Amino acid sequence: MHGSEGGGGCGCTACGHAHAHHGEEEEQGRHQVAVIAGAAVLLTAGLVVDWATPYGEAALLLFALAALAAGYDLLKTALHALLRLRFTMEVLIGIAAAGAFLIGHPAEGATVLVLFAAAELLEAHASERARRSVADLFSLAPVSARVQRDGRWTEVDVHAVGVGEHVQVRPGDQVPLDGVVVAGASSVDQAALTGESVPAAKGIGDEVFAGTQNLEGSLEVEVTRPDTESTLARVAAYVEEAQQRRSRTEKFIEKFARVYTPAVIAGALAVTAFLPLVFGVPFADSVYRALSLLVIACPCALALSTPVSMVSGITAAARQGVLIKGSDYLEAVGRARVVVFDKTGTLTTGRLQVTAVKGSGGAGEMEVLQIAASLEAGSGHPIAAAVMAKAQEDGIEAGPVEGFAAVPGSGVRGTLGGRACALGNGRLFPDVDEMWTEEREHLEAAGQTVVFVGEDGRVIGLIGLMDTVREDAPATVAGLRARGIRTVMLTGDNEKVAAAVAARLGIDEHRAGLLPAEKVQAVEDLSRRFGEVVMVGDGINDAPALARAGVGIAMGAIGSDIAIETADIVLMHDRVAGIETLIDLSTKTMKVVRQNVAVSIIVKTGIAVLAVPGLVTLWMAVAIGDMGLSFAVIANALRIPWGREKVSLPQAKIVKQQTDPSSIHHENML
Repeated sequence: MHGSEGGGGCGCTACGHAHAHHGEEEEQGRHQVAVIAGAAVLLTAGLVVDWATPYGEAALLLFALAALAAGYDLLKTALHALLRLRFTMEVLIGIAAAGAFLIGHPAEGATVLVLFAAAELLEAHASERARRSVADLFSLAPVSARVQRDGRWTEVDVHAVGVGEHVQVRPGDQVPLDGVVVAGASSVDQAALTGESVPAAKGIGDEVFAGTQNLEGSLEVEVTRPDTESTLARVAAYVEEAQQRRSRTEKFIEKFARVYTPAVIAGALAVTAFLPLVFGVPFADSVYRALSLLVIACPCALALSTPVSMVSGITAAARQGVLIKGSDYLEAVGRARVVVFDKTGTLTTGRLQVTAVKGSGGAGEMEVLQIAASLEAGSGHPIAAAVMAKAQEDGIEAGPVEGFAAVPGSGVRGTLGGRACALGNGRLFPDVDEMWTEEREHLEAAGQTVVFVGEDGRVIGLIGLMDTVREDAPATVAGLRARGIRTVMLTGDNEKVAAAVAARLGIDEHRAGLLPAEKVQAVEDLSRRFGEVVMVGDGINDAPALARAGVGIAMGAIGSDIAIETADIVLMHDRVAGIETLIDLSTKTMKVVRQNVAVSIIVKTGIAVLAVPGLVTLWMAVAIGDMGLSFAVIANALRIPWGREKVSLPQAKIVKQQTDPSSIHHENML
């Protein structure tokens, strides 16, 4: 029905306008309820008068008033469409109701219009609930903020807060705008954006996002985006836009309905002429049966079968932190037989971790780590961060270094306690003993990156580091393979590291040492071999490959402008398990679509067959073949989110390393 076509967006970029829009919709809804209730009263009165008294004129007047009250908008729309030779659903119902009055069945004509109007209202409400479920979640974002001005905290409207200003977020408050924490520490519930129920720890330098809730300590936040450009606003805008995009199935159903409606009218005219001529059915009776056929054939449920299901699926995904930018992408994911993963930042965390420390020649592992930590102290490079984290874990303190010098592409040197110490790759230590060469080859074969630690020109130990695999990556890959989906890993890393990660995760195929352009070629090759390909990456350096894939999915994109703008689907959290959730949701949504289409066609065909011999009345045609079936389609679509609990895993803390001059020595080490 046309009432279900209305956009029920979340308002996104201007919450005040959104609230006003929803307020207008609610007021209009109350007016429609009153009109339909009045029409129902008139219809009931007409039925009572028609049954109790022989005065048909009074009953006819009541039926006419009921029909006009309930069907005024519909009849006006039908007339305009008919003048343009557009055979819409309103035309079918209008012809059926008017025809019923003309052949002496005013009660049924009025009933058709009242039931249809009631069905439209309830259907629009149900469809709007599906569209607004995410909007209701996002509407929790506060409309005011405590801003520091003139040395004190002042409550102002969020629209009046500028970038660079400081806002205070007290315990229990919701973050009003995107920003960076400049004072304080707390835990923040980011479920509105990521779908995760586990709060994220926030401290100085961490990003916070509008609409998320501060749970514990007080935070002072420097605003980085105006309210109209916040991550929350952009996500909401994309959800609203996605609900307006159509999948291949939706486009087919729409084309089918355009041909179907005039064909039904032609069929009804044929029934009107055929029954009297062949079977001798009275003309008025044949017209009545043809009118019943028109009502039954109204393609409301068929037209609703796909879009309502798609909207339900998209909003269910958004509530779990999965942003789908169109129903065509939701449909395509379910068709994919290959999922391609980037390695670093997708299957792995992108953060190095010390996995091995070796020492000899009188230098134990503790001494090797102490020298490395002293040389790396103060550097913001990932290798330095991993070494310092390991030293802190083992209770080792860095010592003072004199004469520090960076050797670009090789490592660092410095004097520690009167000893000339160094840390770096093979270029910094040209004469490495065979023992250390074999140890390095052994660690590299396991996928580890190796740096040597030396003293007075000789190697006294080495440290192995490895990019940590995401906690949920092995189970996700196994789950995809269990679904019959091939998994492929693409990486710019070396073959040894790639092979080790692929073996650990059970990846079907991997390709290493790829430049961005070569990743695109790999995706094209897989598309030729397997058809629809889904590519999962970080949304930034994988952008060309994401764009070339049938569906590009960016993960861990909360706050990332590039990822949210470029990917077809965005996982706002850092959980690769969201891929399984997405595929299952796509499969379930398309299953519901097929169920709705099949039921619509079977039920309508069955009732139409009964209408030709006169076994179905007009009110039965509306109540069962139109209104009842439409409700069944909507109810089936609204069950898509059922049973989909928000996944709760330990929050992956993203450590953002700041560029530091002392980190230049690592530039070409890896």
